[in-house]
Amino acid sequence: MNNSGVGVLDKAVKILATLESGPHSLSELVAATGIARPTAHRLAVALEFHRLVTRDLMGRFTLGPRPGELAAAAGEDRLLAVATPALSALRDATSESAQLYRRQGDQRVCVATAERMSGLRDSVPVGTVLTMQAGSAAQVLLAWEEPEKLRRGLTGAIFTAASLSAVRRRGWAQSVGEREVGVASVSAPVRGPNNKVIAAVSISGPIERLGRQPGRSHAAQVLATAARLTDYLAQLK
Repeated sequence: MNNSGVGVLDKAVKILATLESGPHSLSELVAATGIARPTAHRLAVALEFHRLVTRDLMGRFTLGPRPGELAAAAGEDRLLAVATPALSALRDATSESAQLYRRQGDQRVCVATAERMSGLRDSVPVGTVLTMQAGSAAQVLLAWEEPEKLRRGLTGAIFTAASLSAVRRRGWAQSVGEREVGVASVSAPVRGPNNKVIAAVSISGPIERLGRQPGRSHAAQVLATAARLTDYLAQLK
């Protein structure tokens, strides 16, 4: 890593870069960064204060929610500018509620939505925080992660590694009663300019209307909406 000339900042960034690969104890941070233990501890605690770092149940340091919030803010306004009309068109095409989710740590957040106008629907208001352990959007947001992050993400998940392999192969995910009893959904990935999955487009509704294989009827439309958003972001390079 190149140095900026501001030593304390360079060391703090080195700690954050190390935590990208997963949780580290203080000893592991020291070994990975070469930073003296007292300095590493002081910087990690300071980063924790600013929510750039947090600790897991074992007391290890791990990336906190703030980096994800900053990353989302950087691209979210541009994405949201086209997400709402795109979701509205998807809702009209499928007659089901449509959502856009982004991952924040071990959770996913609904950042845009277009609700079904009438009848029985799956209502997910903007700002709703949901689990990464169930649902087609969670599958999409996890399926293309690096192997170690994917392995950790599968801990406690309803879906399996085989399920995510199938998601990668066909390019979309479906779920039936995973997140909520009686609810089915279909999701597809939105990719940033670096081809990294940054969001998931979804439709959701009652199983009695979407059926046990909702992807058969709606995957093509969800994929087309995700591709439209991906193409828009690519033009912003």
